[in-house]
Amino acid sequence: MEPPAAAWGLLSVAGTEVRAGRRERCVLSLGRRSGRYGVVIRSQEKENSDPDYIPINSRFKCVQEAEETLLIDIATNTGCKVRIQGDKTAERLFEIPDEERCLGFLSEVQSIQEAQLKASLPEPKDSDTWHQVEKNLPGALEFEDDFNALSLEEKRNMQNHQTGSRREPPPPPVPQNRQFHREREGTSRDQPKVTNTMRKMFLPSTQSGQREGLIRHVLAKREEAYVNLHNFRFFVGTWNVNGQSPDSSLEPWLVCDAEPPDFYCIGFQELDLSTEAFFYFDSAKEQEWLAAVEKALHPQAKYKKVQMVRLVGMMLLVFAKKGHLSNIREIMTESVGTGIMGKMGNKGGVAVRFVFHNTSFCVVNSHLAAHVEDFERRNQDYKDICARMSFVTPDDSLPQLNIMKHDVVIWLGDLNYRLCLPDANEVKSLISKNELQKLLTYDQLNIQRIHKKAFADFTEGEIKFIPTYKYDSKTDRWDSSGKCRVPAWCDRILWRGGNINQLRYCSHMELKTSDHKPVSALFRIGVKVVDEQKYRKLFEDIVRMMDRMENDFLPSLELSRREFEFENVKFRQLQKQKFQITNNGQVTCHFSFIPKLNDTHYCKPWLRAEPCEGYLEPDESTDISLDVYVSKDSVTLLNSGEDKIEDILVLHLDRGKDYFLTISGTYLPSCFGTSLEALCRMRRPIREVPVTKLIDLEKSILQMGSLDSEDASEMPLQVPKEIWLLVDHLFKHACHQVREETSAVLASSGELVDLVHHKQLEISSSLEDLFQTPGMQEELEQIIDCLDTSIPETIPGSNHSVAEALLIFLEALPEPVICYELYQRCLDWSHNSRLCRQVIFQLPRCHRSVFRYLMSFLRELLKYSEDNNVSVAMIAALFSSLLLRPPPNLMAKQTQQDRQRAINFLYSFLLAGDEE
Repeated sequence: MEPPAAAWGLLSVAGTEVRAGRRERCVLSLGRRSGRYGVVIRSQEKENSDPDYIPINSRFKCVQEAEETLLIDIATNTGCKVRIQGDKTAERLFEIPDEERCLGFLSEVQSIQEAQLKASLPEPKDSDTWHQVEKNLPGALEFEDDFNALSLEEKRNMQNHQTGSRREPPPPPVPQNRQFHREREGTSRDQPKVTNTMRKMFLPSTQSGQREGLIRHVLAKREEAYVNLHNFRFFVGTWNVNGQSPDSSLEPWLVCDAEPPDFYCIGFQELDLSTEAFFYFDSAKEQEWLAAVEKALHPQAKYKKVQMVRLVGMMLLVFAKKGHLSNIREIMTESVGTGIMGKMGNKGGVAVRFVFHNTSFCVVNSHLAAHVEDFERRNQDYKDICARMSFVTPDDSLPQLNIMKHDVVIWLGDLNYRLCLPDANEVKSLISKNELQKLLTYDQLNIQRIHKKAFADFTEGEIKFIPTYKYDSKTDRWDSSGKCRVPAWCDRILWRGGNINQLRYCSHMELKTSDHKPVSALFRIGVKVVDEQKYRKLFEDIVRMMDRMENDFLPSLELSRREFEFENVKFRQLQKQKFQITNNGQVTCHFSFIPKLNDTHYCKPWLRAEPCEGYLEPDESTDISLDVYVSKDSVTLLNSGEDKIEDILVLHLDRGKDYFLTISGTYLPSCFGTSLEALCRMRRPIREVPVTKLIDLEKSILQMGSLDSEDASEMPLQVPKEIWLLVDHLFKHACHQVREETSAVLASSGELVDLVHHKQLEISSSLEDLFQTPGMQEELEQIIDCLDTSIPETIPGSNHSVAEALLIFLEALPEPVICYELYQRCLDWSHNSRLCRQVIFQLPRCHRSVFRYLMSFLRELLKYSEDNNVSVAMIAALFSSLLLRPPPNLMAKQTQQDRQRAINFLYSFLLAGDEE
């Protein structure tokens, strides 16, 4: 070996090599061997050891790391990190403390690379044609310019310089769903070489994570180059079992095809109608139906359970042939309750998502709102499930996946859409004449899909079977009860996505366990299967292309707006503003909102950006929506003035600069989320109270504790007027109305019997499932506005909306009715009704008054349980979760036993009264 280049005056740099977590002092210099330059690495810790030599050729790479620090003006010398990789040498990392000398060394390396290139190739004539020469270079994709030796200003100038034509950027991004783990399997000698850069992809680090995400998106965009479609058979079934246990074999439903399916996706609704199941406790019915399904799967194949998910009465099972299990990955489950307060699981949906080969699937099983007239509530349930159902990926850096971000979506369940025909006899007559297509023109689901109110992007096969609801249990007779329900196609199966063919769609009249009949569909779905050879070749090409391009240009964005003002923000009322970002650079870029210094989240809890990250290719634009929504988690701080509608968002560009967005606005205080003590001191609506007085009031309560003193300037109310208005409305309209109005109608002897029956049904509909059926969002907004701005004589909205508003009010209280400090004592004394009453005496006066007022109302409500369909068990379970909440630090530790003791605590007041 010849002497180091330092002997000829060329630079050498001292530094440290980082290897396997260890640091070893060394010197980097330039040397020559056989007339060619290379980098010489000499250890300063190993005496008499030969130096390493890495030749500088077309496959040599020398890259400065941490380029983002170039965008921050720092006067001090912060040092450099340099990665060096040779033709036959693994990548090595060096830390050089002298940044100025390091940049000089890198400049020398670049000069040598350029000299070697010019010696072997003609020089381009002008800057507009250089890329054409480059494309014809042998091994051009493996060559990498050292862009880092340029100054920051030179980089920005080059980045923003618009040439007549530019090199091709990588394709635009698509959702994550990729195959990197497959590269680990390649060991055959005749397969394409796996480069060290590729290996780095399989062991992601903070340095390579940005490249990994970009290469994933490029691969996904170009997957047609390496996948083939293979057909698989999917059996999809749904059945509302009405709380019954299996009483016969399920084979007539699950084995109705000669050829065994590759997958089973089976959904149940109303699996368990008990109060315990309603409030998330375990259900014995789960194992009963699981065992019945496993026993009845197709006998000509062996199946394994892929996943199971249950929320109260909704259960979804996914089975696959054993031979397919190795090709199924990224399995996740999620559930969304759309019952009252948006979380009770009597209605809602459960889902399983997974990737099979290279196709992503999402299977949703839902049970939507009941009653003929409540089609809008069903539409709302569908939209709630779509909006709130998201799957959290194991990699926190990736965005959550929603239902629609899948190649194939199958939606099944008791969707509860009815027929817009009130006469059951007319419907039954049309069924007997087999005039199903005429009936289907009155089908609410078809009508709502046509008007794009729900399931607009879904497809449903032709229905050739009679309605599956409602039958007398254990028979094939239509409902003969007093309600005489109109037959309807409640149980449905829909899908969205490509390469899906429905082979059949039918009901199964043989099964008579429930008042519904099971439904099934068989699909032939084209699944994307990876061609390993094509995949490896494309992967290697993309990695090499990225090696070349990532150091040529810094990314850049153009924002249409940077300042946003939200006026009159209200509790639970969404406001949106959009802006556009455009990639005005010359390379594909990755953007994301990042937390500010010392923050854990990129924004305050009342704010959200959608999408919060993504990829853009040059000249591509996308809209970003900024959503402001004040929930129970953020309302208290805004009410008290501790927080304001003010925030700064940092939009970060990988390898680029940060962009700052200013958020400002005005917030209108709400009685929801305000303490009971403060509300008892307000005789006027909260919006009429000056903001400064609200802030002072909450501060004085925090400092003094409960305001029980009698020497206050104005005697506080016993209970907040807002609670009194809500409870009084329900007391007048939900306790006595049904009996009074029914009696009045019956007393009018001239009225027709049909009118009497219609009136009874109308009143019953407004009272049935009180505190279980959710209110309408528009009505809830009206009720909240009404209580915040006035003292109304009547509360707007239905009984269900008023009931939910009361529950939302109690849930939003910063300190629950039974104070946090007494929570554990309530649980400990829940077995003794006398001790329970002693705890209530220890509450602050306004808390004690509110508790007694609510208990009196609930005891009165239970007197009319036959009319409003409420029970002691349901009321105790629901209100214990609101009145007796664990302190925030114990919320995650609450056990089922704790919940049961809280329920027992309320039982003593609901059953025995509140004697002092």
